[in-house]
Amino acid sequence: MAAVFSFHPYPPTAPHSPCKTNKNFSSSTNPSLNSKRPPPSINCFRPPESDPPPAVQTFWQWLSDERVVSAKFPARPGLVPEGLGLIAQRDIARNEVVLEVPNRFWINPDTVAASEIGSVCSGLKPWVSVALFLIREKKLRDGSKWKIYLDILPEYTNSTIFWWVLVLLIIDIGNGYDECLLVLFSAGQKRSSLSFKVCIFVFDVVFAGTQLLRTTLGVKELVQNEFHKAEEVILSHQQLFPSPVTLDDFVWAFGILRSRAFSRLSGQTLVLVPLADLINHSPNITREDYAWEIKGAGLFSRDLLFSLRSPVPVKAGEQVLIQYDLNKSNAELALDYGFTESRSERSVYTLTLEIPESDPFFGEKLDIAESNGLGETAYFDITLGQPTLLPPTMLPYLRLIALGGTDAFLLESLFMNSIWGHLELPVSRANEELICQAMLTACKSALSGYNTTVKEDEKSFEERNRLDPRLEIAVNIRLGEKKVLQQIDEIFRGMETELDGLEYYQERRLRQLGLVGEEGQLIFWESK
Repeated sequence: MAAVFSFHPYPPTAPHSPCKTNKNFSSSTNPSLNSKRPPPSINCFRPPESDPPPAVQTFWQWLSDERVVSAKFPARPGLVPEGLGLIAQRDIARNEVVLEVPNRFWINPDTVAASEIGSVCSGLKPWVSVALFLIREKKLRDGSKWKIYLDILPEYTNSTIFWWVLVLLIIDIGNGYDECLLVLFSAGQKRSSLSFKVCIFVFDVVFAGTQLLRTTLGVKELVQNEFHKAEEVILSHQQLFPSPVTLDDFVWAFGILRSRAFSRLSGQTLVLVPLADLINHSPNITREDYAWEIKGAGLFSRDLLFSLRSPVPVKAGEQVLIQYDLNKSNAELALDYGFTESRSERSVYTLTLEIPESDPFFGEKLDIAESNGLGETAYFDITLGQPTLLPPTMLPYLRLIALGGTDAFLLESLFMNSIWGHLELPVSRANEELICQAMLTACKSALSGYNTTVKEDEKSFEERNRLDPRLEIAVNIRLGEKKVLQQIDEIFRGMETELDGLEYYQERRLRQLGLVGEEGQLIFWESK
């Protein structure tokens, strides 16, 4: 079967930029502005605290002095369960403007181009140049005009991007996984002050078998490769950088952009908007329309404003929230922002299918796939809770991959214009049985790669209020992926039981020629 069918349980890895959608914000906790306890879960809502930390008060005063905000603003920064957020100072109506930030307070590629490092960053990718700008301004400290803003940015978030610096401390390995003590370290903590028997990366343990593990490692590899390229610019112009730039610095900047930057705005590919990037996410807001826009500052002004609206009514004292992206999976939410949701539609598993190069009909199959918007490799997202719905092109692509033997005549040029229509229906019993067996084997193999069972994860998730937020993320991701795999297994197991009752290509063709009756009997014509 391996010779004619190829399946990979992993989605495509690293994206080519840190902002792949237009809703990238932070919902993380700034360790310098909060207590030492673990950051609370996204599902834990409590009344916002009244007095913001000194750094946030300084930030607000800076914006006031620069006339970006005023006492009449309907929302102000404050401490909330997610870390920092925007708190309504009065009742806010649906679609009411919450804030407007002029473009002179944006950080984007144009900001970099106008800075001292602009000329040396011109050949870099836009996000890389902005990342270097953030790092440099942070290291300039009091010498940076952006210091007050940079002081309120977190050193890390719960995003899996930052899980490199987390370790799993196994106190007594003989007692099994459930008896292990999970100790999560931030980059600034001293590991040497603790004694332990076995120390391994927590990421490899809690995410073993998941697609998120592969995706995050791919993103990390991307960031590392881009850093090595940027190093050439840094080393060639050391006079522009006040102190050495490390990979950890670069990962930090990447994580900040990934979680806080707005992209795909009118005329803007990537932009950080101080104050606006404090807006947090609510899973209860399900409106598709955007909560922000870029507009002109006035009839006779060339300035631009970033305008943010509230998608729902908000009472005074409550947090102003928006929906980041209804289309993101839990894996994407964990990677970008460091949280997940419990809604089933957030659990997605990406099937990666490909036409093996060893297939004797590789060229013909590739031509057919490309003629129908696919390629040698195709990715199909399966969502939990949709047991009868597979992506519309998935079954035709599977049938194409498995096509061979006596069915190979459909690959002849005579059928080139009509073959996809034939593949949308069962081709033959052998072909349909092959794809069912292959998918069932693939699901079984993928499920065996996890360190825990569905029941174990369900038990852990029921007790999620007792879990560290990072472990809660891991449990939710694992559980969701496994349930989707079980759902896929059920779909193809059901298809396998119906093989004898399906109508295949030969029967359909005979019916079209009038050689088969309504009951499936052959019709014999007598000669006159």
